[in-house]
Amino acid sequence: MPQRAATIVGGGIGGLAAAIALHRRGWRVEVLERAPEFTEIGAGISLWPNALRALEVLGLAGAVRALGAVEASGGVRDRRGRWLSRTDNAELARRFGHPLVVLHRADLLRALTEALPAGSLRPGSEVFTVRADGRGLVVDHRGGESRADLVVGADGLRSAVRHALWPGAAAPRYAGYTAWRMVTEPLAAPPSEGAATWGRGERFGYTALPGGRMYCFATASLPAGAASGSSEYAELLRRFGSWPDPIPALLAAVPADAVLRHDLYDLPPLPSFAHGRVALLGDAAHAMTPNLGQGACQALEDAVTLAHCLEGTPDVAAALRSYDLLRRPRTQAIKRRSARLGAVGQLSWPPAVLLRDTAARLTPARATLRSMTPVLGWAAPGDR
Repeated sequence: MPQRAATIVGGGIGGLAAAIALHRRGWRVEVLERAPEFTEIGAGISLWPNALRALEVLGLAGAVRALGAVEASGGVRDRRGRWLSRTDNAELARRFGHPLVVLHRADLLRALTEALPAGSLRPGSEVFTVRADGRGLVVDHRGGESRADLVVGADGLRSAVRHALWPGAAAPRYAGYTAWRMVTEPLAAPPSEGAATWGRGERFGYTALPGGRMYCFATASLPAGAASGSSEYAELLRRFGSWPDPIPALLAAVPADAVLRHDLYDLPPLPSFAHGRVALLGDAAHAMTPNLGQGACQALEDAVTLAHCLEGTPDVAAALRSYDLLRRPRTQAIKRRSARLGAVGQLSWPPAVLLRDTAARLTPARATLRSMTPVLGWAAPGDR
């Protein structure tokens, strides 16, 4: 077949991964990113075994693992610091072929951009609409227009591609809680284990990054758009400064101006991830809450599945229908599961919190790992 052209809208993790997967299959790709540069700021990311399996398909698993940290263990604690459940990362790797790897988002994005021809990356290219004319697909953007055989909407929760071609899609819905993310300065003695501590309507978690830094995150049940009375850092100290060790020490190591806050949303189910020769991917298709740490992982799965479906067929629309059938049921099920876990983690009524913590404490670790098999045991297309 003659070389085909793909325009990927959105230069985040999913969009770049899709560009790499298509480029390695002979497609001419361009990635349109509205921001002035391809970068991520301020937060860590967890790559579970299924994400590393997708990165293997892209030929990047080893390079990405070298950028991250692998903890020996982690788990969930209660408000008094007592362990409710523990996870052995060695057992995770034994069961699923890879450990849990944590790295800075900016490092992952850099590894992805370096795997693409520099000329394929087009920052400062905000997309206005996607349309078809007699010769194919046209993407109108700040830099002009692009013609393509395939358009991939990987432009996030407020996707312009989804808005243009799925005009009846429901708006993103607020999960009921907000989140803070931050990275500490290097610590002389960082915690050896990661943990998520569950309170009443609040949570605080931390996990290791390379170089002695820790990635921390926190949630609180608040109305959408609520603003802190002072700085976000001061708000974190007020809410979590007296929580069990090592949380106070971690907060003390966070630069006061380095706290990110975002209300959390997910996307109601779409009837399809494909519209003719246009596909949605990642948050544009199935934005989910971060409770399972699967948002970017599912975007990576999307990317390699999309390229696999397109391989060897001239019928792009038919390939995208196959992609939809493979990805939509799985991602929407994981999205529902993440929402349920978030609802449990944010419980605030004392009797319900007691019941939740007791149930977590009595659940064997092997049962918890087994319950994750449908998520983490994913096999890349062609490996089944």
